[in-house]
Amino acid sequence: MKIVLARIDDRFIHGQVLTRWIKIHAADRIIVVSNEVAQDEMRKTLILSVAPSNVKASAVSISKMAKAFHSPRYEDTTAMLLFENPGDIVSLIEAGVPIEIVNVGGMRFENNRRQITKSVSVTEKDIKSFEQLHELGVKLELRQLPSDSSEDFMQMLRNATKS
Repeated sequence: MKIVLARIDDRFIHGQVLTRWIKIHAADRIIVVSNEVAQDEMRKTLILSVAPSNVKASAVSISKMAKAFHSPRYEDTTAMLLFENPGDIVSLIEAGVPIEIVNVGGMRFENNRRQITKSVSVTEKDIKSFEQLHELGVKLELRQLPSDSSEDFMQMLRNATKS
């Protein structure tokens, strides 16, 4: 399997993914990688219902994604991976899936989160996971749309959490 884009966006499949990202990073499959979504049939159905008809879409657990990545059955498959949080990416890498670049798209604001940018808010757990990804050599870029310039997310995160 060739991963053409790994993106954190808690909205998963939505307008930006459907109209912009899939055109720049052509993929056979859009895969939502989330233990929570994979176990919640209603949420999974809602998320996958908006996928384009010309692209296969699925929602799988982290362990199932790791198995699929290493399966000869998917050797020629190109995939866009969508994640809800950075911790799931750490788990997937620890399961043997190499990810070199992560696009940080959107993580909504909630009361227990610290706002880093207008579109990204993080928990303490998220901060630790981003640090782990950085230590693993993963490049973290902030970019809402493919036409936006790539910004160093780790630098932004560190600047915002200095206090």
